[in-house]
Amino acid sequence: MDLADATQGWAPEPVTTTGGTSAWTVAAVSGMFDLDPVAGPGDPLPPMWHWFGFLEHPRTDELGDDGHPLHGHFLPPIPDRRRMIAGGRLRVGEPMRVGETYTRRSSLVSSQAKHGRSGDMLLVTVRTEFLAGDDVLVTEESDVVYRSQAPGQARGIAFDEPDADAPPPSDEAVVLTPDERLLFRFSALTYNTHRIHYDQPYVTGVEGYPGPVVHGPLLALMCLEIPRRRGHPVRSFDYRLSRPAFAGTRIVADRTDDRGGVAAGVPGAPFSITATLG
Repeated sequence: MDLADATQGWAPEPVTTTGGTSAWTVAAVSGMFDLDPVAGPGDPLPPMWHWFGFLEHPRTDELGDDGHPLHGHFLPPIPDRRRMIAGGRLRVGEPMRVGETYTRRSSLVSSQAKHGRSGDMLLVTVRTEFLAGDDVLVTEESDVVYRSQAPGQARGIAFDEPDADAPPPSDEAVVLTPDERLLFRFSALTYNTHRIHYDQPYVTGVEGYPGPVVHGPLLALMCLEIPRRRGHPVRSFDYRLSRPAFAGTRIVADRTDDRGGVAAGVPGAPFSITATLG
């Protein structure tokens, strides 16, 4: 179908809510990374950890077959909707703090129909500002790709195999082997019921992936762990997800240069995510 025609006139209004990230949540996310709690009440919230504090909570009978909400303010009106995070940008004026309540103001920036190697897609960008009073502390833009894909259509994507000749990780690297347990915990902490992360029959039979998909935001957080563990503040973070990673594969996040470049993926294989820190 023509995605441009399906979304013609779709222009959702901005949405304003309030929320925050609690010390309990920070401790839970820390445990997922095998860390002691990295921050307590009143401490600066690590960049992007607001993802765990400002959550949508739809009713179960409002979910679609894929586990995502069937309807939503920034969900485009296309049939057989398939959703993937494509990337985003973060700008930090002042960090948010653990346990504090903030205003979140979200608006649609753009909705563009594109044609890629895998067919037609719709790129939706949403900008979110986090405010303390009238002051904007943090601004985030999220790029999400939507496709209209019939159930059972294979995507032609295979597991990446590590290269035995790939250089060893640096002493700054963050290494994870996300299995189904870790993906479940990440889904639970983000209230994400998208079935591509835990339902093997659905993953292979409906979405056409070879295995459960590692959350794109988890890969982004791996990159952000590099400066956080060194005590380096992050004022800007731009990232792009180029290919999915799958449960059971060893993923390494490491620096790519001395100018703020970082990447996460299977060593020696095409990277899943590339990012620039500032």
